[in-house]
Amino acid sequence: MLNRQLIFTPLIKFNFMHTLSHYFANYTGDNSHTLPELAQQVAQSLIQHKWLLATAESCTGGGLAYTLTEIAGSSQWFDCAVVSYSNQAKQRLLNVKAETLQQFGAVSTETVSEMVNGILHNSRAQVAVALSGIAGPTGGSATKPVGTVFIGWGFPQTTPEVLRFQFQGDRAAVRQQAMQVALQGVLHGVNESAKI
Repeated sequence: MLNRQLIFTPLIKFNFMHTLSHYFANYTGDNSHTLPELAQQVAQSLIQHKWLLATAESCTGGGLAYTLTEIAGSSQWFDCAVVSYSNQAKQRLLNVKAETLQQFGAVSTETVSEMVNGILHNSRAQVAVALSGIAGPTGGSATKPVGTVFIGWGFPQTTPEVLRFQFQGDRAAVRQQAMQVALQGVLHGVNESAKI
């Protein structure tokens, strides 16, 4: 049994009242829906609001985009994905500044915020999610241990919100949990930002 306890840190606020930091404040893991079930809910919500989604992934290696595009007809609501595993790809494809990477690192609030802005700028999407983290088993440090994942979301008429999560388990478990949280955040954020 995996320890599903998470630590999260609110980092950048949304412009609307019900922020994702509030939504995830007491989050300790949620197994009530599988990834495909969450993806289906995201699809229905995006179709309802006539919005497109784009993803920018690092530590999940395209797994989130794969899950979303497994749904037939996903071109109705899914625009594109960028898997920017290297720092060079983050700069070239998502407009992440070299200075940001040098000062804060690839696994940081600042980098993920720029990933969100970059994918929104380089796509037709109104909604975006970006992930960068340390899935392990190596690569961790005292300040960013294995399991550290920064997830950022962007929605219409808002600034990106980035949250830090500390997931438990092996590499596959960390990636799975990160994708689950990313989809839950998209679903919550779409429903809340549509109220603006």
